Amino acid sequence: MTENIDERFEPAVSEEAVSTDTPFDAGTEPSEDLTEEAMAEEAAEEPGEVEIVGVKFRETGKTYYFSPGELRCTVGMPVIVETARGVEYGYVTIENSVVSTANIVSPLRSVIRKADESDTARYQANKKLEADAFEICRKKIEDHGLDMKLIDAEYTFDNSKLLFYFSADIRVDFRELVKDLASVFKTRIELRQIGIRDEAKLMGGLGVCGMPLCCSTFLTDFVQVSIKMAKEQNLSLNSSKISGTCGRLMCCLRYEHESYEREIAATPPADSVVKTAEGVGVVIESSPLTGNLKVKLNDGDTKTFHRDTVTVLSRHSKKAPEQQDQESEEDWE
Repeated sequence: MTENIDERFEPAVSEEAVSTDTPFDAGTEPSEDLTEEAMAEEAAEEPGEVEIVGVKFRETGKTYYFSPGELRCTVGMPVIVETARGVEYGYVTIENSVVSTANIVSPLRSVIRKADESDTARYQANKKLEADAFEICRKKIEDHGLDMKLIDAEYTFDNSKLLFYFSADIRVDFRELVKDLASVFKTRIELRQIGIRDEAKLMGGLGVCGMPLCCSTFLTDFVQVSIKMAKEQNLSLNSSKISGTCGRLMCCLRYEHESYEREIAATPPADSVVKTAEGVGVVIESSPLTGNLKVKLNDGDTKTFHRDTVTVLSRHSKKAPEQQDQESEEDWE
């Protein structure tokens, strides 16, 4: 199972065993007093507002909410924050704001402090260490003969954890590799298998349009893309023409999807019966973006009309065109 490269609030596989603590015996019923107390607390937790700041850890990563405490943050300010992965260095993208508690993920972690020069120097030093760790890990992968492609290496700010991102076509047993890496780096090691889209996001590159990949420049999240979107836009269904560098359907297919849906809904499709200024006819071709309809009239002529100048008598009727036109015209009259 692959994971999101920018997810900082989900547990990951590591060389350490994961244990869970059960708050109370599942077979023990809570007392009536505790139940009433819990109900009172739940009733008191009404939707409210909370002050937050938005922080990013990657240029094209997600923005996460943190509690600023007494700190006043400005956009671009480097800060040290507490995450599920440990202490992290990030940049403020949303200054102090108030949002509904319904829009936050509990628990809301805190901004520890504004990053100073020594913090920034340590962050930059970690980047150099990551480059060295990447090369070492790649060599170890070759030594262990594992069928996996190393994508990136990342230290947490306090160097308490070293994460390696990789892609693979199959599930990889990397337990021995983790032990080997832990003996070299003397810190907690995590390996995360990421999807092919996340790989493209990290690696970067140029799309078929000749521009840098959207996912590596401005897209902060991946949205669902379907072949239906390509069909609605009258694109060739040749996979080489509608697939991105990652091999999946291009993300940009969704950019105009809502516009196409709106225009398609407003445009009579082929086989619809319409009434024009020159009589009743059947739509044989439609162009949703321009709104133009090619209509075959009852007298046999084919002419082009704009959808705003015709009246739809029926849509997609399966009756014969002659019977369709006659009945529709009678109904209209």
